[in-house]
Amino acid sequence: MPTELPLTRHLEGLRAAMVAFVRYADRAGMRAPVPTCPEWTVRDLVVHQGMVHRWAAALVRGENGTDPDAVEAEGRAEVDPLEWLRDGVIELAETLTRAPADATALVFLNDAPAPREFWARRQCHETTIHAVDALAAALGRHPLPADTWIEPDVAVDGIDELLGGFLTRPRSQLRCEERGQLVVAPDDVPDWWLVEVGPGPAATSRRAGPRADGDWVLAGTAVDLYLSLWNRTARASLEGTWRERAAVTWT
Repeated sequence: MPTELPLTRHLEGLRAAMVAFVRYADRAGMRAPVPTCPEWTVRDLVVHQGMVHRWAAALVRGENGTDPDAVEAEGRAEVDPLEWLRDGVIELAETLTRAPADATALVFLNDAPAPREFWARRQCHETTIHAVDALAAALGRHPLPADTWIEPDVAVDGIDELLGGFLTRPRSQLRCEERGQLVVAPDDVPDWWLVEVGPGPAATSRRAGPRADGDWVLAGTAVDLYLSLWNRTARASLEGTWRERAAVTWT
């Protein structure tokens, strides 16, 4: 699903997330557990994110031979893993900035062209969510929206990416035997989403104006819903079927 944010805003979000990531990872320490990523330590988190940055940068450059395991091994061997993490995001940002604006076939995702705007958006949210994980490690608990640095426009974009880009894929497990409608309605921005679910893949539409009633309604601030939908909150109202079927746990 196309984004409404420009490349520059995603790069700003990426940089803000990296500043937060390094700050909170350093505060927590490499051996600290990550409450939002069970069985991970902060070092695991740092190594994973540094690998993803390098992998994404290589794909944008048209290089398809990056070995994730080898890159992660490199990160684990680093004396200063946070400096290694910073180097990777600098490389990614420079790669995205230098990529031709009209290069719409740099890489492929599900057999569809993925331009640099796709990767800027994906890495903005990948890094933001994992920076929230670093914050959780520093706090020793799931963060509250007020604990974060996340701006509403970035949160709205992240909600849109999940609802319109991930949950509509054929492999999404958000399915119901009977058709129903999920309304996701932030209370601090005009945007809201209608997600139609049934036996097949979900269909999502982004809307503005008066909000429809749904069979299920998720409400709250944009940042609250962003954290909740990306499975980075202990919010009780999202327990059960939604978290099992819809929340993204792998990013």
